[in-house]
Amino acid sequence: MNHPTHTDKKWREVITNKSNLWTLNYKEIWDYRDLLIIWMRRDILSIYKQTILGPIWFVLQPVLTTITFVFIFSRIGKFSTTGLPPVIFYLSGIVIWSYFAECITKTATFFKDSTPIFSKVYFPRLIIPLSLVLTNLVKFGIQFLLFIAVYVYYLVTGHDMHPNIYLPLIPVLIILIAGLGLGSGIIISSLTTKYKDFVHLITFGVQLIMFISPVLFPVEGIADSGYKKVILANPVTGIIEAFRFGFTGKGYFSWQLLTYDASCMMILLLVGILVFNSVEKDFVDTI
Repeated sequence: MNHPTHTDKKWREVITNKSNLWTLNYKEIWDYRDLLIIWMRRDILSIYKQTILGPIWFVLQPVLTTITFVFIFSRIGKFSTTGLPPVIFYLSGIVIWSYFAECITKTATFFKDSTPIFSKVYFPRLIIPLSLVLTNLVKFGIQFLLFIAVYVYYLVTGHDMHPNIYLPLIPVLIILIAGLGLGSGIIISSLTTKYKDFVHLITFGVQLIMFISPVLFPVEGIADSGYKKVILANPVTGIIEAFRFGFTGKGYFSWQLLTYDASCMMILLLVGILVFNSVEKDFVDTI
């Protein structure tokens, strides 16, 4: 009589150690999609739990920021908005920028914030940063609808804005900005497992990057050639300008700049995967 040996058994799930730093198990992430949805639901419910205004903050934050920018930079500073209504100019930049900034700041500390869970149970670690990016996409969707409502109001009241053939690029621009935020956040989070000083620089660094992006002033309105080169080197610049140009027909649109932005996104994601895989094996012992 033959008895089945240990090697004859077929296991439902086999957990192995990655030997290749470039490995990314897409199938495993797909198999845990239910966990991804659960994590998203938890994040959405926890963001404004026990707050007075609750989800209204999704709308109130960009509104207050836009009012502040209009008052300081348009009314007092007299900054150019390339012929666009200041509200449309600043709100279009804030909506895109806020999504990018949220993706970085939320994913930049996911290793440290999730250490208790990581040390007790196994699941694909990338589930958490992916859930954060998708959760922020929900917030972006609400703020995008706010922008559309304001945009339609200015459009029907006779302001000189012309939606054009570049509008279908909006989903691509969202993917690009999400990829930039995800890649940057993963790199920073991986580095903070060994160099904890990075945590203190995240908020300051994100705010600093905003001043070299076309959120506060348009690329066309910059006279200083050196400063203009710095802004164009920012991979967020082309995305914001293309978003603005698609809705209004005004601004700085460049296929070359968008190609550069897409290349930066791919490089950041690839470097992020490399750094992530290098620290994933022993980060629990390091933090």
